[in-house]
Amino acid sequence: MLLKVEGLHAHYGKSHILHGVDLTVEEASIVSLLGRNGSGRSTTLKTLMGILPATQGSAKLAGQELTGLRPFEVARAGLGYVPEERLVFPNLTVEENLQMGLQPPRNGGTAWTIEDMYQYFPRLKERRHNKAGTLSGGEQQMLTICRSLLGNPRVLLIDEPTEGLAPKIVEVVMEVILDIKKRGVAVVLVEQKLTIALKVAQKIFVMGHGEIVFEGTPDELRSRPDVRRNWLEVS
Repeated sequence: MLLKVEGLHAHYGKSHILHGVDLTVEEASIVSLLGRNGSGRSTTLKTLMGILPATQGSAKLAGQELTGLRPFEVARAGLGYVPEERLVFPNLTVEENLQMGLQPPRNGGTAWTIEDMYQYFPRLKERRHNKAGTLSGGEQQMLTICRSLLGNPRVLLIDEPTEGLAPKIVEVVMEVILDIKKRGVAVVLVEQKLTIALKVAQKIFVMGHGEIVFEGTPDELRSRPDVRRNWLEVS
């Protein structure tokens, strides 16, 4: 088990958001974290990254405790993060943004390179000398994924990567996520589109009211209309 989260709690001020989240991620796998807006999915990722401090519980990456670490220390431990907001450096060029993400390889593995990123997304290579703030939303999403990969994470947390993207760009992003898995990186995917989550994930966690209410395979979720009705569908 590469990432193991047990009893994770988190607060925004006096508001108790996460209520004992438990989840596990195996090496080179894709896990989808589903739920309605406000269920705690994005907060879970931010808490794992140390952006929001955990108030209770444990998160271990390859046995190393992450709770209590600052975000840059979590990143150095091997956790990568692609936020929903994308957060590119708008006044730096595409290539300068990518250079900001470069880190040495981990555990003697092969490092991702900027050229790898350009092979994934040729559009970024075409625009490598353009400032990131001039890119479209889809191009900024590509750039954020690539910058995170260049940190050579063992687990990549991706928050709503297809939100607001054209269908053709969605297909490209999903192909990249599947290829990332083939190259040995585990992915935790927060995704609103159930069809995408069921297609790419080996394991599904459904959140409701700040806790995990379902854990299983895509086929097991397909066979549970009650879970989809109570925790995923918008009435």
